[in-house]
Amino acid sequence: MNIAHETPVGVIVAERLGRAHVFERLGIDYCCHGATTLAEACAERSLDVDRVMAEIAESDLREANEDFDRIDGSAMTAGGLADHIVGTHHAFLRRELPSLCDLMDKVAAAHGATHPELADLSSTLTDLRQELESHMIKEERVLFPLIKQLEAARELFPIHCGTVENPIRVMEHEHETVGSALGRIRVLTGSYQAPADACASFRALYDGLARLESDLHLHIHKENNILFPRAAAFESALRQDR
Repeated sequence: MNIAHETPVGVIVAERLGRAHVFERLGIDYCCHGATTLAEACAERSLDVDRVMAEIAESDLREANEDFDRIDGSAMTAGGLADHIVGTHHAFLRRELPSLCDLMDKVAAAHGATHPELADLSSTLTDLRQELESHMIKEERVLFPLIKQLEAARELFPIHCGTVENPIRVMEHEHETVGSALGRIRVLTGSYQAPADACASFRALYDGLARLESDLHLHIHKENNILFPRAAAFESALRQDR
């Protein structure tokens, strides 16, 4: 694919996942707002679009010269991608969120008096955990099984929620909520820069939150920009065949 100013940022990353590192560093949202064109995203961040395109090309060249072992979601079946998301990203969240929240409590208790922003950070992280735990259950019990059914179907069947696009819209709305929480966490942590008086636990917390943001960006990208459009296309094709 030749990248142009009007290419959606989600499409750019879907073709080569390594490009996510460029967008992460530049603060370009390629997951929740993957439909935004490169030109629009650059304008929002006051970035030179041609320079960003050059950085993407440099990233592609580095990737071609490295042993780049990443999952290519666009090359997987929809069911396979759903299983990958559960086994990789949902597993990451279920492993990391409890320990991050415990670490958050420890740091807030030790440093809350001198860093009042930690109270807001703790509340935001708690809300994010609750949102994500509910979100994952809905995907695993409702949306992902439905996507697998649509992929395997030879004819359209009654869908309890009317159309797969209904639960997709709910999940995308919840992704927006997650994105807002991540943005708030980034602000409260000063882009994950621990203060000068931070202890080892304080620094570990900020490092863990940075890793949480990075993984969630990839997680949401794979759903919003690859899995969900394919699910909608499966249903549309089945409707046309009726």
